[in-house]
Amino acid sequence: MEKNTKIKFYVGISYIILVSVFLFFFFSKFSLQQITSYDFIKVNSSYLMSLKTSNLFLVFIIFLISTILWVFPFLGFGSPIALLGGFIFGKWIGTIVVVLGLSTGATFLYIFGNFFLKDIIKEKFLNKFKNLELKFKKSEFTYLLIYRFCGGIPWQLSCIIPTMFNVKVSNFFYATLIGIIPQIFLAVSIGSGLEKIIDENIEAPSIIDLLSSRDIYIPIIIFFILIIFSVIVRKFFYKN
Repeated sequence: MEKNTKIKFYVGISYIILVSVFLFFFFSKFSLQQITSYDFIKVNSSYLMSLKTSNLFLVFIIFLISTILWVFPFLGFGSPIALLGGFIFGKWIGTIVVVLGLSTGATFLYIFGNFFLKDIIKEKFLNKFKNLELKFKKSEFTYLLIYRFCGGIPWQLSCIIPTMFNVKVSNFFYATLIGIIPQIFLAVSIGSGLEKIIDENIEAPSIIDLLSSRDIYIPIIIFFILIIFSVIVRKFFYKN
């Protein structure tokens, strides 16, 4: 018990330090008012587009590494990085780089959890997810794939819960890679639509202008349909 407490303490302190250092350096360069202004977004959007055009491979690699670090060790969520990926790279390349980055980062987080957090996770969540243990034993990859597609669990927690079931690292990676594609593609599509709208408007568009764009409302509608479908699948998946 004392060992678990120490692990949680050191992990928590390390995370706070990493995030604090990142925020310090970021806000020493930019103010909150700057990064929320439309002019700032538009100018930097043009800069990113020109940088991508001149050296797509380098920007791809930098974004991929940043996405991995965003997941582990910074424990970031997938949605912001998916929107940004679509904004910079468009639908198809954006989906590839975001899915690769999130899957790799999630796998590193899973490996970390498997070494340092397994006992804590079992203590807190094994009773709640006991029914999944038998399912994972039957067909590890298939149920991991469904688990990733269904979602419904905070991203960071979803990466370490499978440590209770001792799943293979390769199965975890490939199930994550395939399972998150639908929702990531839709989020990336919205980011791509935002880039197009910003590129075409000198002044900040209204919410109505954004929602009336086919590049925005179609992915949002499909996204909500996907959520409803995943909720239905989730009821059967988590059913005892």
